[in-house]
Amino acid sequence: MRIEDCFYLGKIVKKYSFKGELLAKLDTDQPDLYDDLDAVFIKLGREFLPFFIEKSSLHKSDLLRLKFEDIQTEEEADQLLKCELYLPLEFLPKLEGNKFYYHEIIGFTVEDASFGAVGKITGVNDTTSQPLFEIERESIEILIPINDAIIKKVDRANKTIHVEAPEGLIDLYLE
Repeated sequence: MRIEDCFYLGKIVKKYSFKGELLAKLDTDQPDLYDDLDAVFIKLGREFLPFFIEKSSLHKSDLLRLKFEDIQTEEEADQLLKCELYLPLEFLPKLEGNKFYYHEIIGFTVEDASFGAVGKITGVNDTTSQPLFEIERESIEILIPINDAIIKKVDRANKTIHVEAPEGLIDLYLE
């Protein structure tokens, strides 16, 4: 398994007991979907390794309490603190309507209600306070905010996202 074939699930944030149990902060709105996992992949330094889960349960609603099969002591658990957890992409719940995962819309065409065909999505910039579509149009990068007011329809069948960008936004990039 390669990290490219997985999605980020969360991060181990602290130890829970002296028997090697750990608490992970999950990056999801639905932590209960992941409270009965058999295994996760952990990025440990440069390695990307599977860890098998002996038992897991939700802890205080947004943390996942984990007991790995091969982790028996506090010292062994210390080695996993701050490590990132991953799962294969097929474990992601299917989204419908105008909801989407950033990785699934790469290559989609953006159609604006006023402007028409804008270009292809090459990425998503989520390092800003407002995530942005990164759209390529004839070697020019156009950035459009990702929010419910702008996105009108996600057409998965035709790999198109219909938007209503603020007036003049697209033209700013093309002048």
